[in-house]
Amino acid sequence: MYGQTIRSAISIAATAGLYLSFAMLLPAALDFYFGNPDWQVFAASSFVVGSICLGTAMATRGAPAPFSRRLGFLVVNLLWITLSVTGAVPLYMSSLGLDMADALFESVSAVTTTGATVIMGLDEAPPGLLLWRSLLQWMGGIGIVALGLLVLPFLKVGGFTVFKMESSDTSERPFARFSMFIRAFFAIYIGLTASCALLYGVFGMGELDAINHAMTTIATGGFSTRDASFGAFQSPGLLWTATIFMALAGLPFSVMILFAVRGRLDALRDPQIAAYAGLILVLTVLIALSVRLGNGEDFAHALTHAAFNVVSIVTTTGFVSADYALWGPLPVALLFLATFLGGCSGSTSGGIKAYRLVIIASSVRSGLMKLIYPHAIQPVRYGAVTVEPDMQRTVFLFVCAYMGIWALGAVALSATGLDIETALSGSITALANVGPGIGPVIGPSGNFSSIGDAGKMIMVFLMLLGRLEILAVLVLLAPAFWRD
Repeated sequence: MYGQTIRSAISIAATAGLYLSFAMLLPAALDFYFGNPDWQVFAASSFVVGSICLGTAMATRGAPAPFSRRLGFLVVNLLWITLSVTGAVPLYMSSLGLDMADALFESVSAVTTTGATVIMGLDEAPPGLLLWRSLLQWMGGIGIVALGLLVLPFLKVGGFTVFKMESSDTSERPFARFSMFIRAFFAIYIGLTASCALLYGVFGMGELDAINHAMTTIATGGFSTRDASFGAFQSPGLLWTATIFMALAGLPFSVMILFAVRGRLDALRDPQIAAYAGLILVLTVLIALSVRLGNGEDFAHALTHAAFNVVSIVTTTGFVSADYALWGPLPVALLFLATFLGGCSGSTSGGIKAYRLVIIASSVRSGLMKLIYPHAIQPVRYGAVTVEPDMQRTVFLFVCAYMGIWALGAVALSATGLDIETALSGSITALANVGPGIGPVIGPSGNFSSIGDAGKMIMVFLMLLGRLEILAVLVLLAPAFWRD
């Protein structure tokens, strides 16, 4: 039975890799159209990756194993590893001259929608390569929503465990038919991407720039076609368009589906949405005022860039519109704090996520009230719903593991020779899947290319940990998991 579970997990991962090999034909066609020789790289990568994945899928086909938690954990980890490795193949073989560590780092950053990059000279990079990076992030965003909505709740490690709370629905899923749910999700995801690309074009972006940035905006990934990221596009219309769509992508897709398809206005009363919007508003106003008073910037200009960068970091997108390291200590400290937060559960964003912050705040309040009124019943609530003790334990376990892994990651990065500022921000920006850190090396005007291979591999592990909600990866390290 255990062998059947492993075989089924490998078969599923190989099938996903096969689909990804077909996606390589899109950048191949784009490079061929523009006469760039890298089209041969994507075509060859598609053939090699497709052949290996097809052979593996055929060798492991058979009666599927019954779905269980063990199979779920294996599938989740193998899927992300397979997509990361296969996505790195054309990057490694491309004309950029990336070594294996750089190619894997870039691919993992794309698939996990982190947005940290080791590539310099993006303004002159082949169009097919730019499209491939954006495609990886866009497809990674789809996988992340599916992971949070469908897989992690079953595994009881987070994700969409709080579905009933988020949707205010009495059913287990917003639609009785699974196919209807999938169609609604894809319609919204593709619709948001197309709308974003269209508005980017209206406000002055070229066609390829608009398509690439729209995909990475909705995936809250942050890969750009320019070294300066959104700093190359200073139009207020573009900045506010990006801000709005990043904020939308940080909302729970379940709520968007309920609102768009069923007209469920009550779904918008989800407590995590209020917390998410409130944090963005407070951080934006504080930073805008600090920039206005400390640097003498025009308030409208300060507000535009403050809102853009706050939303970018809270949603873990990772676009930057300016070097916020020059704004002063308070804005930098607030943006570093925002790195931990994240968007809503069931969105494409990473981080701790707003629903956990709501539950933690309610738990703290309940604990304080128990100190004052020892005999009173003080339940932990998420809106009008009482949070069960198992859910409370899961949230606190996640947050404790999150902070501990951040600290251990920073120590490990320091051991590779990085300064403490770079190590601390590099650890959390990888774990939270944000992208830019702070400091001159990996800050908003920096790049991850100067980090050694050992540091990049540490960050690769942290990116995968953060993307898979930590516990889904750590459970594989428990000896009990591997006992038949």
